[in-house]
Amino acid sequence: MSVEEDGGLSQKPSTSAQASTGSYVLRPLVQDIPLSTDEYTTENQITCVELSDGNLYIGTSHAEILHFVSIPADPEDESAAPQYIFASRLQPAYNAQASALSRTSPGVQQILVLPRVQKACILCNGTLSFYSLPELSPAFNNTTVPNCTWVGGVDLNSTAKEEENGIVVMICVKNKTRLVRISDEARRVRDIEFPGCLVSTRRRNFACVADARSYALLDVENQQKISLFPISSLDENLGGGRVENISSAAERSSSSSRPISNEGSSDGKAHGRSTSLGAFVGGLGKRQTSPRSGSRERSGLATPEADARDKSPVQASSHNRNVSTPETPSPMPPTLEKPLPVIPARSDSLRGHSPARLQSAVALKPHICSPTPAEFLLTTGTTVNEAGVGIFINLDGEVVRGTIQFDRYPHAVVVDGQGVEGEPTSLEEDPEGFVLATMTKSGDDGEHNVIEIQRWDTDDGGHKEWLNVPEGPLPAARPKNDVAQPSPDTFSIRKINTSVIVPFPEIGQLLRGKRLRLGKTSQTARGVQESPPETSPEGWEISRDKEEVEFGRRLIGRASCLVLWSGSAVWWIVKNPLALKLDAAINEVLPDRYGGSTYRELDRSRIIQIINGVRGQEASSETDFLSLEYIRQKASLILFADLLARPSALTGIQAADMRITEGLFMEGGVDPRGILSLIPLLRNEVIEGPKGMWIHAGLIPVVESYRVMVTKSFEEVATKDILNVIKRYLGAWRQRKGFGSIADEAEVFQSVDAALLLVLLEQDGKDPSRTSKPSPTRMELYALVDSGVDCFERAIGLLETYKRLFVLSRLYQSRRMARKVLETWKRIIEGEHDEGGGLSDGEHEVRRYLVNIKDTGLVDEYGTWLARRNPALGVQVFTNDSSRVKWEPHQVVMLLRRKAPDAVKVYLEHLVFGKKNVKYANDLISYYLDSVLTILGSSEEARDILAQSYQTYRALRPPKPTYRQFIIENAVPFPWWHDRLRLLELIGGSHGSDFAYDVEAILTRIEPFEQDLVPESIILDGRQGRHKQALRLLTHGLGDYHTAVNYCLLGGASIFHPTSGSAGLVAPSREEQAILFGYLLTEFLRIEDVSDRLERTSELLERFGSWYDAREVLDLIPESWSVELVSGFLVSAFRRLVHERNEATITKALSGAENLQIAAAFVEKCSALGPQIENVS
Repeated sequence: MSVEEDGGLSQKPSTSAQASTGSYVLRPLVQDIPLSTDEYTTENQITCVELSDGNLYIGTSHAEILHFVSIPADPEDESAAPQYIFASRLQPAYNAQASALSRTSPGVQQILVLPRVQKACILCNGTLSFYSLPELSPAFNNTTVPNCTWVGGVDLNSTAKEEENGIVVMICVKNKTRLVRISDEARRVRDIEFPGCLVSTRRRNFACVADARSYALLDVENQQKISLFPISSLDENLGGGRVENISSAAERSSSSSRPISNEGSSDGKAHGRSTSLGAFVGGLGKRQTSPRSGSRERSGLATPEADARDKSPVQASSHNRNVSTPETPSPMPPTLEKPLPVIPARSDSLRGHSPARLQSAVALKPHICSPTPAEFLLTTGTTVNEAGVGIFINLDGEVVRGTIQFDRYPHAVVVDGQGVEGEPTSLEEDPEGFVLATMTKSGDDGEHNVIEIQRWDTDDGGHKEWLNVPEGPLPAARPKNDVAQPSPDTFSIRKINTSVIVPFPEIGQLLRGKRLRLGKTSQTARGVQESPPETSPEGWEISRDKEEVEFGRRLIGRASCLVLWSGSAVWWIVKNPLALKLDAAINEVLPDRYGGSTYRELDRSRIIQIINGVRGQEASSETDFLSLEYIRQKASLILFADLLARPSALTGIQAADMRITEGLFMEGGVDPRGILSLIPLLRNEVIEGPKGMWIHAGLIPVVESYRVMVTKSFEEVATKDILNVIKRYLGAWRQRKGFGSIADEAEVFQSVDAALLLVLLEQDGKDPSRTSKPSPTRMELYALVDSGVDCFERAIGLLETYKRLFVLSRLYQSRRMARKVLETWKRIIEGEHDEGGGLSDGEHEVRRYLVNIKDTGLVDEYGTWLARRNPALGVQVFTNDSSRVKWEPHQVVMLLRRKAPDAVKVYLEHLVFGKKNVKYANDLISYYLDSVLTILGSSEEARDILAQSYQTYRALRPPKPTYRQFIIENAVPFPWWHDRLRLLELIGGSHGSDFAYDVEAILTRIEPFEQDLVPESIILDGRQGRHKQALRLLTHGLGDYHTAVNYCLLGGASIFHPTSGSAGLVAPSREEQAILFGYLLTEFLRIEDVSDRLERTSELLERFGSWYDAREVLDLIPESWSVELVSGFLVSAFRRLVHERNEATITKALSGAENLQIAAAFVEKCSALGPQIENVS
């Protein structure tokens, strides 16, 4: 089917598996129907069709019903379409004599099936008869109703529960309309005075009906009528909008519902209270007059024609609204009388014609449909060859919605779909509402029978589609020179009672899975062996293919209740499945339909327009869900492949187009391996796996065609924009890891990860800013490997190929492969080229990593390797308190001595100085001595440095720092100098008096360098108690007077160490300190420089005079010194002596007073005791 935008007709009817872009297609129901027999020589035509529970009933113009029975389809037949076989030919009852007199024999006019009660009502040549389903055996004792014009009016709002007690139908005869309840018997419900009814549609109590000239709205419960408008706008004599009471006196006096029995005669006489079958049949067979008056105005029995002739519309309406009796319901409210809808103006071709011509021109067939539970659709027009109008009215008779325009007045009209505004009653119900009308339309090559299709529920700007009606041959032979012309009597359309699933094998052929064969896959490209035969049996693919075919069969059904008959064939009118409709629309855009390897320009905007048409559309079934998925995948695949195949990169592609293409990529969800197979280089990363890659079968021709069409190299294809699209697409797919809905998850994500890694490597390698700062692409690359990839082995190969060692180490870290991480870092640190860098401070990274792992062997191996390269850093691996591998000190010492000897001293320093573990102090002292003595024995420069330091320090004028502070502040950048400082600190008593070391051994080792190692000699002399020697070296060897004073105060226990180290030391007694100060005074008096001698001696005596005896000091001081030089000492000494004498006098006086107090107390005690007499023998 094709959509004609310019009003033309499709020259190719969509009646088979031909692809169609329209809303509806035709599918054959029954072909080559045996309409004619040997008994008839006249042409026989199909007049009506009905289907119920697998039984197809076809009425013909020869007053026959052809009964067909469905046979289930062959399970091996993929189409799965049931076949209908001819079962019987039935001739319904009718009055042949009356038909002959009328000279019109329409044959079977209606077949109304009532599946709930298993009955059928058949109207044939004006006679209504009743039958039982499914074999159409006569029911109700062969009851017939003559002079019948219509049967129908079944409540479209009724439910299955409401129909349990029977179904109410409207039987229309020339003189009235009767409501009858059909069940096991037929019961009259009530009569309605509306004669000549030709068609009716009912919703609950409201029925929209039509006679030969106009439409009316009936309230069948209250028996009132609202006249609407004429069928033909040329019929100017008819008025509308009147509210009339249509109940009769007979209805008011009779029972509202009586069963129909077999009693009584059928002579056509009516008896008001009779319950016989004859009363039912006879009452419908002739016109009944009112017991009141014969006036048509008052009885309400008059036809619209009579009303128009006898009274004006206003008079009739006014009079009827005032009729109200106790037996009749109240009339409708006056608000129902309102203006009629605008009717199309009379055609100019009919102006000025005679009334006789106009009478023939207005013979239009009425059409009534009900698209919603509260609306009716009516048609009106001028002539059959001119345009028609569809008008919607509600249950109040008001015009709603807009009008529908028909190119010609339709032969038949049906509505399909509930409309987008309605509430769905089931998931399978289509929300789109369509109006389908049959008509004969002029085309370039003559007249064509067509179905005009348009929406009724939305305003789409008058968009229409036309579906050609197949010209089926008629059974009767025609003369050779008799050319068949389109006739409205040879075709029609109907909405049947039962919705039937119509198969569309093409849906399954598009949506089912099918294996996409890519030939040489990444397995062979990378040397990976295919799975052994036992893991993928030969029959597996055949079995999978059968499963997919069976799955496709589940999707091919489409529900329909619309049939079309033309000639000797009956067709289903089916909503074009979404997959087929959109697939055909996309295929129309594709140049050459996947043919050839030469690129042709693609109209990308039309593809995007097709996808925008379904954007936001919700799937109501599994088929629709897969259809939308398939269409999005196909569109995204085509749009992206077109970008790759374009010979001139992305010239002419707008940014919005790229965004839309990328968005479709994300929405489509096509197997990314299919996309990657189109891209050079990346196609090598596709892994099919032992079971292959399965995608929608409809996508395989697209992939295969574009794989041939894309002939450019990867460098030509991999523009910045293309790589960004691919990168984001693959990144979005990575977010789906773990989704259970993804088939072949392992192969899919291995391919995705490998391709994404390759794209990022390419992008990062071409980024000019990567050497100065980490680029966004570099961060994405790190994030990818840090999060882990499924293609682990392939990722290693790619990173090794691109020389990205640091990225490789991060990949190993994602798998917690500590050994591989350290091996890779070791390669980088030892100088192997790492493209892109990243490991800026490798040794520190190794140290941090070793601290955080719990593998003793790796810590041993790489900790000692690091200690060999950088002892200070390597030792931290073993000394860090937060390290997950704990080591005992002796283990580390042994390990380092064996594998990293240079790091032993650093580790011992940590133990002794950091952890205050004096157990290893002697070992550390030995290492320090080795370092210092070795350099002094081999380097004259080192000895000169030491000598110069002594000379420089002695030359400093007071106040000056201690020698220790001096050598620290003026340290030279040599390891041995650092070791000497540590040695001085260690042997100088920084670890307290409890720390003991082998003084003799040290003295022995440093004896050859005694002149060079003055501070060391001082400390060792103090340790041995040789205080005079120590103070002599401090005073004359170093000139460190401040340290000499401290030596006396501390007793030589701890010098040359940080101040904080002496907090726990115990000072010697005052007597010992006085002895040491005496030694010091003697040495100060021997200072060669006179000024220094006088200054240092005076200061010493003034500050520490209390430790000296004045007489001894005076004996030592040379007589040549003036008293002024020692005046401070003498003053303090004399003051001390006076103080001591005064203190002694006071003490003596206090002692005398105390003695007197005790003597007085003794006298008092004795007096109190009195004398005692003792006998002396």
